[in-house]
Amino acid sequence: MLKVNNIDVFYGAIHALHDVSIEVNQGEIVTLIGANGAGKSTTLRTVSGLLTPKKGEVTFEGQNIAGLAPHKIVSLGLSQVPEGRRVFANMSVLENLELGAYLRNDKAGIEQDMQDVFKKFPRLLERKEQLSGTLSGGEQQMLAMGRALMSRPKLLLLDEPSMGLAPLLVKEIFNIIQEINQSGTTVLLVEQNAHMALSIAHRAYVLETGKIALAGSAKELANSEEVRKAYLGG
Repeated sequence: MLKVNNIDVFYGAIHALHDVSIEVNQGEIVTLIGANGAGKSTTLRTVSGLLTPKKGEVTFEGQNIAGLAPHKIVSLGLSQVPEGRRVFANMSVLENLELGAYLRNDKAGIEQDMQDVFKKFPRLLERKEQLSGTLSGGEQQMLAMGRALMSRPKLLLLDEPSMGLAPLLVKEIFNIIQEINQSGTTVLLVEQNAHMALSIAHRAYVLETGKIALAGSAKELANSEEVRKAYLGG
């Protein structure tokens, strides 16, 4: 479904990604793990069109999307939940969700998806008239995920969904990611909590200083001595 082929990405003079290649097949949860600054978020931002690679290509369902405008990429069925949630603080929960569907005009479908989001995240239904800026961190994460789902993505990119959340909420968010995947959405997940990420992913890549250091099934990587030492605390 998604192929990232030998991309190099720069921030000004800083060479952030070196020859990175990953792929995501339909129906999978694939996770990118690695230390802070390893290039995980940069990879996602390149896939979603916020950054353009200097070299290499990004193909989604066979189409080269490197350099395409982000909203065009969303219209192809690829949606990102950004790091730090980025909800529109001065707008209500409902308005944030409606914005997620801004490229669509199928009223009945939008209404159906809105109900599905409220089923997945009952707390958002309780707070639908509330300003998003007044929600807790966990609720904002749910809203950011719900907003991305409103574009009806085929592939959902999640950037650090557990950041800053209490352990109980992390568990809840990860259960929902699995549910989203089981209902037919493919997921590419960037996550600092390597243990949780590997527990739900099918496959994983380890990024180190902008390069792919390891790749394999999530099970293999969870059992790898190297990964255990570096990311799983033991």
